[in-house]
Amino acid sequence: MSDYHFSAQGFQKALTASGQAPLKAQTIETLQVNLGKKCNLRCRHCHVDAGPEKEEMMGGPVLDRVLAVLTDPRIRRLDITGGAPELHPRLGYLIRQAAALGKHILVRSNLLALNLPESRGLAELYREYQVEVVASLPCYTRENVEAQRGEGVFDACISMLRQLNYLGYGREQTLRLNLVYNPLGAFLPGVQGELEADYRQQLSAYGVVFHNLYTIANMPLGRFRQDLINNGQLDEYCRLLSGSFNPATISDLMCLTQLSVGWDGGLYDCDFYQTEDLRLGHISDFDYDQLSRRRIKLSGYCFGCTAGTGSSCCGSLAG
Repeated sequence: MSDYHFSAQGFQKALTASGQAPLKAQTIETLQVNLGKKCNLRCRHCHVDAGPEKEEMMGGPVLDRVLAVLTDPRIRRLDITGGAPELHPRLGYLIRQAAALGKHILVRSNLLALNLPESRGLAELYREYQVEVVASLPCYTRENVEAQRGEGVFDACISMLRQLNYLGYGREQTLRLNLVYNPLGAFLPGVQGELEADYRQQLSAYGVVFHNLYTIANMPLGRFRQDLINNGQLDEYCRLLSGSFNPATISDLMCLTQLSVGWDGGLYDCDFYQTEDLRLGHISDFDYDQLSRRRIKLSGYCFGCTAGTGSSCCGSLAG
């Protein structure tokens, strides 16, 4: 991929033309922690190339350093991701300790991992500590979900969503259950509000309720990138992202208020940068004052967050 437009220089040019350069962090409100690449699924759109065969998992010293960093009251939210976070043996410990520090905790789940023998009791633990669950359900149809995630996954997801509903998730205001939509192919998500209405209607047939739907654009990284290459669509998709740049998304980019921690303790502007190892440093040298004012590293992948209505870990950025 040699297109100048889909590059750090291309994004810098777009940013400058919009009058919003340089791009600098404003605070660190959220610490997003990737516990590892091990996952019980191998989803086609996975940008970190997670899977059952992966062995990368956050070790005890790094996890303890994460908790030390979280003692800073300026960091208000812990966003836990993976892989499948439920496969990390110390997830429960991390949740309990972070809750004791008064943090709002969010776990990004593929739903199926919550139903594994080693995850027994985690859903109840989530309820006890009012952990927000952001559940991946890339579509509301069986055909599309299983095209991305494998045979039998849709029914298993519906079953787990019902269990979460039974526990109060999606029904009680303090037990947040949000779903995530990812496009099946090389195109941008539709309008988030319209898709959310479709999800509510379709999932109501299964008795499933939820709070919000987040639409997230696929980044041309990891397994999704390889899928694009296999289909001869990589250049076309990258041109779509760069050509759909929307300056109205810049002020709400997640990197302005969030810092990402890799399974090995590496620090990144965002979770996507872990795949390319565009690291800022290591959590052992964490300095809030310096990092909260850092200049954001730019790359072509920034177009993935600023295309169309924008994309972040909490959905679209512009109406």
